[in-house]
Amino acid sequence: MTLKPGDPAPHFSLPDMEGTVVNLADFRGQWVVLYFYPRDNTPGCTKEACGFRDAYADYRSQGVVVLGVSTDDAKSHTKFANKFNLPFPLLSDAEGQVAASYGSYGLKKFMGKEYMGITRNTFVIDPDGKIAKIYLKVKPEPHAAELLADLASLTASIQEP
Repeated sequence: MTLKPGDPAPHFSLPDMEGTVVNLADFRGQWVVLYFYPRDNTPGCTKEACGFRDAYADYRSQGVVVLGVSTDDAKSHTKFANKFNLPFPLLSDAEGQVAASYGSYGLKKFMGKEYMGITRNTFVIDPDGKIAKIYLKVKPEPHAAELLADLASLTASIQEP
């Protein structure tokens, strides 16, 4: 099944860096940016995470929650978050099941090798729990700023009668 805007966002419960379980339902009534990234401490993932970090105050001022998801464990997430002062939760999807439910986990190729992994995709979830926008195979560096610009029009369109 391929998700599209207007579809209900697949529910998830995943542990964060401290082991606290984070449920999508906890954010009902808020905008959520759910971004899937392949691996902590890799160049592209670091650029993407730092982009969200640098724009985090702007996201929060719009009432937007940012959640990062990869298959890395809590220890890896903690090191990554501490090293780059990431102010938002990184969730551990060890088996890739949540990523798969969002169409963001599957066969990848790198340097002639095939393996299963997370695809760099982002989902904007509206306050009603529906997918408002999907970004596929995003470019890490400009992504957070582009998404922030799009959020202004997305949130305005929902708030109008």
